[in-house]
Amino acid sequence: MIQLRSVLTPADNSGAKRLRVVHVHGGSRRVYGYVGDLVTVVVDQADPNGYVKDGTMVKAVVVRTRKEIRRKDGTYVRFSDNAAVVVDPKTKDPVATRVFGPIAREVKDAGYAKIASLAPEVL
Repeated sequence: MIQLRSVLTPADNSGAKRLRVVHVHGGSRRVYGYVGDLVTVVVDQADPNGYVKDGTMVKAVVVRTRKEIRRKDGTYVRFSDNAAVVVDPKTKDPVATRVFGPIAREVKDAGYAKIASLAPEVL
């Protein structure tokens, strides 16, 4: 579960070091975001040579959450951190060229196939 002011670790090489959620997309009453959801984040810390700069607002897709995800077959998937990948909101493609760590299958089902193809492991 990701909500307002949640701190996410970036799972890509966009140059961000810490992301803070400022909006969960999906309606005015939407409080929580889950794996595969689009969120607006502010780059809290950034690498000076990276693509994204410190203090900029960007869109990101949640790829891992500490809160478990229940699947249709009854299994649960849980990760050790809350992570996101910075994306271009128009094309749904990641800004970065690499994605680190495993991602959930729900990200690919949500329409972010490019992120799933760049990831080393899809769970």
